[in-house]
Amino acid sequence: MGILYDARKLKALEFLGRLCEYAGKDDDFAQELWNEFLSDSSLYDEFVYYADNHTFLDEMKISGYSMSDLYVWQMDRYNLVRELGKNPVACNKETLVLNAFYEFANMKRDPDEYVKRIESGKGNDRL
Repeated sequence: MGILYDARKLKALEFLGRLCEYAGKDDDFAQELWNEFLSDSSLYDEFVYYADNHTFLDEMKISGYSMSDLYVWQMDRYNLVRELGKNPVACNKETLVLNAFYEFANMKRDPDEYVKRIESGKGNDRL
């Protein structure tokens, strides 16, 4: 009988590394986000779905907010909606995706604070 090898986590980690490199995120950010994925299977599943489909699964919800909601909130925070003609690395799609995953992990720990920030439109500079 042969050895069974499941490479899904390795592929997810490699994808995260490529995404972080493209988005200008450092190794510490990548490691912190990877640790979040390893400690939360639902968040990991959401990330794997994104890796495979380049869209969000949106099965997870916190106080009614999904990953797509946090992504759109990221867009608003970086003024993409207004199309100012400047698109630095901080507001490219992959950076916004990574930030949405990161913020969603944090939102799970403190949902009330994040709901307040999202709904008030204030305090965005603290995120």
